[in-house]
Amino acid sequence: MGKVAFVFPGQGSQKTGMGKSWSAGFAPAREAFAEADAALAESLSGLCFDGPDERLQLTANTQPAILAVSVAIARALAAEGFVPAVVAGHSLGEYSALVAAQALDFGDALRTVRRRGELMQEAVPVGVGAMAAILGLEADVVREVATAASQGDETCAVANYNSPEQTVIAGHKPAVERAMALAKERGAKRALPLPVSAPFHSPLMRPAREALAPTLAATRFSNPAVPLVCNIDAAPVAGGDAARDALVRQIDGPVRWVESVRTMAEQMGVDRFVEVGPGAVLCGLIKRIAPQAKTLSLAEPTSLEALRDLMTSPAGDVWKR
Repeated sequence: MGKVAFVFPGQGSQKTGMGKSWSAGFAPAREAFAEADAALAESLSGLCFDGPDERLQLTANTQPAILAVSVAIARALAAEGFVPAVVAGHSLGEYSALVAAQALDFGDALRTVRRRGELMQEAVPVGVGAMAAILGLEADVVREVATAASQGDETCAVANYNSPEQTVIAGHKPAVERAMALAKERGAKRALPLPVSAPFHSPLMRPAREALAPTLAATRFSNPAVPLVCNIDAAPVAGGDAARDALVRQIDGPVRWVESVRTMAEQMGVDRFVEVGPGAVLCGLIKRIAPQAKTLSLAEPTSLEALRDLMTSPAGDVWKR
């Protein structure tokens, strides 16, 4: 029997209006947003539902907002009886996965990611760092290009192994620009600068890692109630302490999403992936990593009927109680 994983999106999936229909139609989602507002002592729900966009796009707001929407949807699904066999999250989404797996308190997660967003933004002055997506070039070659582009104090490294066709690099802006040019010379189809405010998941995030580590050390983690695959190791975490350590290391380490999906598909028997949160970015990536797997985005409640169909198909270790 195949299994179903719930996967949770990271920064970049946000949009004004996210979560509003879930809050309107499902009491557990509405209660989750109320809990988020109380935890941060502000109307995070209002920012998710009504914007404005410029405030929602600020990293310190984006991260708790996506977390709140993802957890609200997960709680609505749990109330309907839908339980995953495996969970994982892309970058920030790992916090959502931990909350869904009952390994991390929702309020603690919200306060931590708010601080995480602030520290990541503060780690590198605006304009000093950059990120770029390299399309159509093998990850090993992108890694070589990033190393070759690093000169003196200017660093470039792989930040996200998103799919076999898409690898993201990050670092000092001049080094990233050199890497983009080298990638095109090596045969990349495209090298696209990303509209982000900081070089996430790169060595330049080391100050953010060091500053957030004490907060995570003081936060209580429990063993996940379901298996959770973490980004930094692309493997299931052994327990609560390991989950905490993985969150520390992922701040300045790469998101190994390709390997994480393959771990779930090839080693854990997952053949269905349900994206729980705003957008459908992860569904698109998973289709390229594990084309034989089925994917479903639950950004809106209108997808619930499709989820029920997914649950009644022959394989799948997610069930309707």
